[in-house]
Amino acid sequence: MAEPTTHTEVPAGDEAHADPAIGGIFNASVIVAMAMALVLLAMIWKKVPAAIGRSLDLKIAAIREQLAEAQAVRKEAEALKSEYEAKSKAAGEEAAAMVERARHEAEQIIAKASDDAEALVERRKAMAEAKIAAEERAAIDELRATAARAATAAAAKLIAERNDAKSDKALVDEAIAGLGR
Repeated sequence: MAEPTTHTEVPAGDEAHADPAIGGIFNASVIVAMAMALVLLAMIWKKVPAAIGRSLDLKIAAIREQLAEAQAVRKEAEALKSEYEAKSKAAGEEAAAMVERARHEAEQIIAKASDDAEALVERRKAMAEAKIAAEERAAIDELRATAARAATAAAAKLIAERNDAKSDKALVDEAIAGLGR
């Protein structure tokens, strides 16, 4: 007996029909799987995975190089930071030392100014005392001169009142005689 064949009808206008020679094992999904297997075999045969591995290795090496460079830059930045911290600390200490020196110099200037002021006061005091003493001497000398003039005038008046020409002649002769001795 003949086996019944199944025949599928395709609507009019479609040219695709099932190929009765390909049968049940070679359907579309098996063909696609075989094509994929062929593509994968071709990729393995052409060493695509090795090329991908090499590419990834190159990227890893580049990343490692960038990391090493970043670490070097970080170390350099830390060295610069510590250097500037040391410079900042030294500058702070130097500023404190400068302030202390300025304070000490100011104290010395104040002490010197005080000493100079005291010396100036002493000089001025001595000058004033000397001036006062000179004025006292001048006043005493003037008073003596005035007293001497007054005494001379009084003596002249007394002599004029008590002496006459005869007693004057005797005094003059006596004074001349006293010169010769």
